[in-house]
Order: sequence, then structure tokens, then C-alpha cells
Amino acid sequence: NPVHRYASTGRYIVRLCVIDSFVCNSPDCFIDTINLSSVVNASFTTPPTGCVPYKPVFVNNSLGGTDWIWDFGDGTTSNEFEPASKVYDRTGTYIIRLTAIDSSTCNIIDDTTVTITVLDNPTASGYANPVIGEANKPINFFNTSTGAISYLWDFGDGETSTSVEPSHVFNESRQYTVNLIAFNVAGCTDTFPITVTATVIPLLDVPNAFTPGKFGANGIITVAGFGIGKMDWRIYNRWGQLIFHTTNRKEGWDGTYKGALQPMDVYTYTLDVQFTDGKKYRKTGDISLLR
Repeated sequence: NPVHRYASTGRYIVRLCVIDSFVCNSPDCFIDTINLSSVVNASFTTPPTGCVPYKPVFVNNSLGGTDWIWDFGDGTTSNEFEPASKVYDRTGTYIIRLTAIDSSTCNIIDDTTVTITVLDNPTASGYANPVIGEANKPINFFNTSTGAISYLWDFGDGETSTSVEPSHVFNESRQYTVNLIAFNVAGCTDTFPITVTATVIPLLDVPNAFTPGKFGANGIITVAGFGIGKMDWRIYNRWGQLIFHTTNRKEGWDGTYKGALQPMDVYTYTLDVQFTDGKKYRKTGDISLLR
């Protein structure tokens, strides 16, 4: 009484033969036919949320189906394999049902449901104060958006912020278009532009001491200033060895060289800067590394 597992659907002829050399009619065989049908399994995926007007994407993952009935939960239906023209114009929660039919399968019909939520789009809005900034001072931005859960401020100078209401110091005197992008829970966005004018007076300074390895502002030494367009900063130890170099105005020295914290000592530096107004300036000095 054997048990056999068939790997796929189809029509199989099964033969059972009995063999006995002591009887006249040996062997004797019995033949039967087995038809194995597939099972229909309705399955699909679609994003759980969207914003009006929402045009969902349906991925039909069903097995064994030949005919389809889509019920979109709003009184409309479709018989396409993957409907591509459905649009939800109203907010709400909808139960989408897919029915798969295949008369050649064992269970003929199967269905499944997925619930989606259609939301309103967020509305981005905000303002700046002051609109015309004071020299070398931050401009404050205020957020009056609705229907959003997160934000991205694009200041128009290559810098961004995800704060709800940031302040920003611009590095060049000119007019900027700052874009506030609001995101809702479905990832839908709205953008609101704010025009501001920045005033920058070029200034430059380098602290003369710092305490690496400590927490806080004094743990790393950086170039301070306004209107720095390009710079080349080099720091040397007392033997003239270059131990730090950067052209990034936001990068500072943490007091290490090749991963090793340097000893307490006085280090020299050269700093070449081109300001955003085109003027060039060189500064040299000493930095005391303290513990």
C-alpha cells in the first residue's frame, strides 16, 4: 500500500501488477487514471494608504485563477487581472475584495480582502521672521501646516532641516526661496515657498584652545565665522608635521592624528579663506590642546 506525492497537476495513469510465477496468468495488472487539479488561491497586494485623488497599484498574486472579480468597496467593480484605472476621489476606509475563479480547480472559487485608507493631502504653510535678516543673525521659521506628521525645510543654500520650526544662518548675502515640505502618514506631500533675504558680513575667528575628549562645544575645535565660501585649514605640531587638514568649513579637529589622541601642547595653523563676496584672507595662529 504505497503513498506517492505528485509534484504537479495533470493526468496520471497508475498501473498495479501482481506477479506470481506459480500461476498460469502471471502477471496480472490493474490500470487506473488519476486527475490532479490545482487549487485556486486569491491573493493580491496594494499599499495600505494613499491620498485623494488616489490611484492604487494592485499586484495580483493569485494562483489557479482564470476569471477575476474586483470589488473596490465603493460600489465599483472590475474584471481585469490587475486594474490600473481605479481612482478614489473621496477620503475614507475601503475594503477591497478579490474573487478568483477557475472551474478546472478543486475548489473553483476563492476570495480575499485588503483594507486601505484614503486620506486628505497635507497643507504646507509657514512664515519667516524676520523676512529681511539682520547681519550674521539667524532667520526664524514658523510652521502653520495642517494634516502633516513630519517636515523638511530646504533653505535653498544646500542645507536642510527636519525640525518643525528651525532657525537658520545663511552664509551669503542674497535672496533665498525656502521650501517647506509637509508629509502626512501616507507619505503624501505639499510644498510651501517662503522668500527671505539674508545679510552676511564676512567674519572669521579660530579659538585658541580646546579640550578634546570632553563633551560639549570645547571637545572639537572648528573655524567660526560668517560668509566663508572656501577655506583651506592646516594644523601642525611643534615639529612641523601636518596632523590635520580640511577644506570643509563645518569640519573640526578632534585632537587626534591617525586615530591617536595628541599630547597637551601648542599647535600652529594656517587658514586660507575666500569669502562669499570674493575677498580672500589668510589667518595664522596657535591652538593650545588642554586636558
